[in-house]
Amino acid sequence: MIEDDAVWNSLPVPAILLDPEDRIVAINAAAEGFLNTSSKTIHGTPVWEKVMIDSPLDAAFKRARETSSPLFVNDVDVGTGERAPLHCNLQIAPLAGEPGHMLFLISPRELAGRLTQDHTVKSAAKSAIGMAEMLAHEIKNPLAGITGAAQLLSMGLTAEDRELTDLIVGESRRIVKLLEQVEQFGNLTMPDLRPVNIHDVLDRARRSALLGFGAHMKILEDYDPSLPMALGDPDQLLQVILNLLKNASEAAGKTPGTIRLHTYYEHSFRLRRSDGEGKALPLQIEVIDDGPGLPPDIAGDIFDPFVSGKENGTGLGLALVSKIISDHDGWISVTSVPGKTVFRLSLPRDPARPKRKTKES
Repeated sequence: MIEDDAVWNSLPVPAILLDPEDRIVAINAAAEGFLNTSSKTIHGTPVWEKVMIDSPLDAAFKRARETSSPLFVNDVDVGTGERAPLHCNLQIAPLAGEPGHMLFLISPRELAGRLTQDHTVKSAAKSAIGMAEMLAHEIKNPLAGITGAAQLLSMGLTAEDRELTDLIVGESRRIVKLLEQVEQFGNLTMPDLRPVNIHDVLDRARRSALLGFGAHMKILEDYDPSLPMALGDPDQLLQVILNLLKNASEAAGKTPGTIRLHTYYEHSFRLRRSDGEGKALPLQIEVIDDGPGLPPDIAGDIFDPFVSGKENGTGLGLALVSKIISDHDGWISVTSVPGKTVFRLSLPRDPARPKRKTKES
């Protein structure tokens, strides 16, 4: 049906060939990544069992087939049932010489359009972070004096009055802890990039969580064993995963919950910067929990500093996660509804490693 496999598999967007009954005849390499399956496995499957679209297309699709005319659909959410939907444009056209057969192209709109990596913005952010780090350092010094003075005063006070000095000491220490997090956020050390086995990082984080803050949780592994090596800093990536696991564990409260660590390869995922350059980010890591979900009023700003859905939270944890992933030239996103919150990390692969086979031999 597809005479030139090289051209077919070189198409940069997911392409699906459908028979007159809307069954899948073939998919190209990009579609294998998008659907997380192989052409051989999916052959003969009704397309609407694998591709979910949030717009009624039945009538328009039927009309395009009957009139042998192309159909263009923009700005729709397309999902596969295995991950959060992506905003896409669709192109559907009849296949020349094959009556009833349709070519279905799915063009994910670059999520990176929401991620500005303009040099000026990054420079301004670094300046603000540097100032915050300097202020944190300067404020900690007088706080140490205040804490010491309050402790000395408490020695000659009654138990009732000591409650006030204890409050001063306790609040001073809380502020110091917050300032230490600000200083950590201001650490602009770039990642030491090297080949990283993502599953080793996830296993280390999982074991650590189960021995500490996540002891009340069930953490499941759902890994793609053929995932190639990533390009990253293993220590910083471990910090990211631990932070996400801790957030998921705290969201569950004292109630036992479930966290699923899911990895897969998405050939078509690319990050486009403001300079127009594209960056392939095929390695996908999802941290999925069954907690109450993010508060709707902060869901869109959850990666901004000092935005938190937790009582007494500092709002620096996810901001630090976002910074680390950005320094890896990666992408982080979140989708959340009550009962399912998905933090998704997209990372580059190690270019020195052999390419992953995307089609079964």
